[in-house]
Amino acid sequence: MTKSVADVMSPDPRVIARTAAVIEAAMIMLEEDVGSVPVVEEDGTLAGIVTDRDIALRVVAAGRDPGTTYVEDVATANPHRADLDEPLDHAYERMATWRIRRLPVVADNRVVGMLAQADLVQEMKDKKAGQLVEEISQPGQPSYGKQETMVN
Repeated sequence: MTKSVADVMSPDPRVIARTAAVIEAAMIMLEEDVGSVPVVEEDGTLAGIVTDRDIALRVVAAGRDPGTTYVEDVATANPHRADLDEPLDHAYERMATWRIRRLPVVADNRVVGMLAQADLVQEMKDKKAGQLVEEISQPGQPSYGKQETMVN
């Protein structure tokens, strides 16, 4: 029987509102020891994703104040996502193709988990896991979908 995304994801990740300050996202990353946080609308639906790289490049390197810069100004809108019941192989292929290290997992467009490269590596045979790490780690920026920020 093929495993689904639900079988290996990390459930119930912390999320952040698109109108929160970037420093709040950084604090969540520190507290949870993660490199990304799903961004949600007021109704809890997935709106984007903010990564440690977004904060480093779009806030720190740009000389912006993380206390007054909003998450929606630096997050990636419309990220790739995985469905809760999606076969794990499908999520793996998408992550390898788009060089994505983390996928928000949704049910009814609400974030219910996160699927990370590390989750897949633990589940796969050594050869396939090595291939995934190599494919995702190719030079260039990861692609979460549209490479635009969430500006209103």
